[in-house]
Amino acid sequence: MTRAVPVHAARRLERIRLRPVPSCVIVIFGASGDLTERKLMPALYALHAENVLEKCFGILGVARSELTDESFRAAMKDAVSREADVDEETWASFEKRLHYMAADLKDPAAYRELAERLAPIGAADPRADNQLYYLAVPSMLMPDVVDGLAGAGLTAEGEGWTRIILEKPFGWDLESARELNARVGRHFQESQVFRIDHFLGKETVQNIFAFRFANVIFEPVWNRGAIDYVEITAAETIGVGDRAAFYEGTGALRDVLGNHMLQLLALVAMEPPGAYDPHSVREEKVQVLRSIHPFTREEVRERAVRGQFGPGVVEGEESPGYRELEGVPPDSATETYAAVELRVDNRRWDGVPFYLRTGKRLARRVSEIAIHLKPAPTSLFSRDGSTDPNLVVIRLAPDQQIDVVFRAKVPGEEMKTTNVRMEFDYQETFGVEIPEAYETLLLDAIEGDVTHFLRADEVEAQWRLVDPIVEAWSAEPAADFPNYASGSEGPAAANDLVARNGHAWRSLEEP
Repeated sequence: MTRAVPVHAARRLERIRLRPVPSCVIVIFGASGDLTERKLMPALYALHAENVLEKCFGILGVARSELTDESFRAAMKDAVSREADVDEETWASFEKRLHYMAADLKDPAAYRELAERLAPIGAADPRADNQLYYLAVPSMLMPDVVDGLAGAGLTAEGEGWTRIILEKPFGWDLESARELNARVGRHFQESQVFRIDHFLGKETVQNIFAFRFANVIFEPVWNRGAIDYVEITAAETIGVGDRAAFYEGTGALRDVLGNHMLQLLALVAMEPPGAYDPHSVREEKVQVLRSIHPFTREEVRERAVRGQFGPGVVEGEESPGYRELEGVPPDSATETYAAVELRVDNRRWDGVPFYLRTGKRLARRVSEIAIHLKPAPTSLFSRDGSTDPNLVVIRLAPDQQIDVVFRAKVPGEEMKTTNVRMEFDYQETFGVEIPEAYETLLLDAIEGDVTHFLRADEVEAQWRLVDPIVEAWSAEPAADFPNYASGSEGPAAANDLVARNGHAWRSLEEP
């Protein structure tokens, strides 16, 4: 039994005071989509409510839907209200900055009209000659948007700056990612391009850097000499919602494991950068990804597992199987679960397996990194069976905390030990309400800080690892789908994946 030893004191949560940023005009392509409603607009409203964005700025939504400024504002108010409490007075000042333009993003004429619409929005303040384009559109539309902006003269920088945010996925394979990077590179410098992965905006993800490199008690053992294996989990209880059409062409490997989870692996495994600046940090992450060799077809069979959820019970409610959802073919081969064993082939990590797993409709929502250390090199306490090795758990969701599990003597005359756990709760320790990831990353983009965004070669390095698995799974469709029940911990084959090395996944129910 593990006893928890808290290392924090609860206090009333206050909102973090965020830094004010320069005026700019934000153009959101795909403004009537799910991402804008659930993430972007609530983030922008929260920043406005905190007086972080200066008064003279505008947000122009662009999409195919035939909306007016008024109907767009009403739709965005409904969307923000579903995510947070809306103050009427604050909203009244916020919605004045909201504008809308209906457009076919494949039509070059739409971008000439966009240039005309931008002029009066930015004219409210001469300092607003800064433009941020957010591409919340499918990756196949991004080349059209980039070319359209360039054709209308909207990519050139004058007295102000011009930047572009690309929402994942960045292409759908290595070839398309290279083509997209080349297209974007024709019109933008790399310093103007912000490839967003919202995991990198989470405070606890950014804290991995400080946890490793600011603490001498951890970094000396952060290597193959002391670490047995690493597991990275991103488990969800939700299904695919109304995204079945998107998900059917994507799957768990492309949607989560091939980007979010590889980024977490890179942060855990990277070498100390020479400085905390965009080039140094991103260069070390890329080096980790380059140190992982792509799978052969045989290695895919041995070191990659896929699953698809069937009917079951999730959080006390009956849940249908994936193939029963509207828009999903009855013989769908799309994976809703993916797990892989990766090896980082360098001096620090030689022989240490990194296990990554993600899935829909699992027993519990949890995102975490578990660092399993090797057993103590002594049998001194083996008589009472207390040989459990030390463990460091970095929890990203739903809690944001770091736990260190170690052995301690049980009070009494006998020399008997048990596991105890020291807990560091990020939010309670600092007594603050942590901003959402999109708030942090939008501010970074407006300030021009690309540290927590992906570089072009970083994206390509990720696809280089994902493509062979996708190709292998496409060539050999799974014969056992569905192979795990909704509300379970995933397919049995995932347990076999780690068990062959003498390891085991942490239960999703573990604290």
